[in-house]
Amino acid sequence: MTIYLRSALLGATALLAFSTGAKADCGEVTITEMNWASASVVTAVSKFLMEEGYGCAVTVVPSDTVPAVTSVAETGKPDIVTELWINSTPAYVEMEKAGKVETLAAVLADGGIEGWFVPSYLIDEHPELATIDGVLANPDLVGGRFHNCPEGWGCRTKNDNFKVAYGLEEAGFEVFDHGSGETLATSLASAYEDRAPWFGYYWQPTSLLGRYEMVKVDMGPYDAERHACIAREDCADPQRTDFQTADVVTGVTTDFAEREPAIAELMSKVSFTNAQMSELLAWQEQNKASAEEVAVKFLSENPDVWSAWLNDDARVNLAPLLSQ
Repeated sequence: MTIYLRSALLGATALLAFSTGAKADCGEVTITEMNWASASVVTAVSKFLMEEGYGCAVTVVPSDTVPAVTSVAETGKPDIVTELWINSTPAYVEMEKAGKVETLAAVLADGGIEGWFVPSYLIDEHPELATIDGVLANPDLVGGRFHNCPEGWGCRTKNDNFKVAYGLEEAGFEVFDHGSGETLATSLASAYEDRAPWFGYYWQPTSLLGRYEMVKVDMGPYDAERHACIAREDCADPQRTDFQTADVVTGVTTDFAEREPAIAELMSKVSFTNAQMSELLAWQEQNKASAEEVAVKFLSENPDVWSAWLNDDARVNLAPLLSQ
């Protein structure tokens, strides 16, 4: 499958080389590639569209959230920072207020999601497990165990407070603290393959939830003040609230938005749902594919999606690929 998709895109790219359509003189663009899988896919797709559709010379800058925002603050580079989780970087919010950066898009359309999940087949058999009160009343139906995050993860602090707020142990649950992300993932995958009970923490987008249909348990309404306490290790009185859905955005420097308005417009439209991204990540894992190969798959199979992101000139430049 990987070879087929790569060949399809390379064939289309060869056609582009002989296209008579004039590409815009976009100039040089720098864009982050954050060090996690979904961000690499976003960057690979965006890079291809900027280069082949708009004639940009794109430089990818490997980075992470804090270094990327710090670099923008100190040097005005890179031009584009994508898959930025706003709840992890208050400095970006301050830069936006100061007019140094501009948020263009929710690159994950439904946000970064974390929560407590159960397999869909359990919900099919026991609909009451879709709510936290239903889970608390029926610990045996989900295996009597809550699968917690490893020590050192941000979600561990939240879950240690959530378990108090929701009275997990009083309801009869064993709280199992996993030693690594690998064992947490393995416990979920093994349970799903055996159609066994499972209840615990996970997040989206991930390859695992692209492979296995899980249902986020309804924990009640989100309360910002209560969640702020839940997120602290010294929360004295944890109260019920849902997890916060994280805004995950693409931002650019204001200088770049003024210099390259066509690219700013493009990046304002580049967006994936969690379901789309999780499916891509699952395919990537199963095929041991690179981010570029995942971009090939997305571009080859979804021209109706990404063609709507382009302006008229770029759509002409990419017409050979659209006709494949």
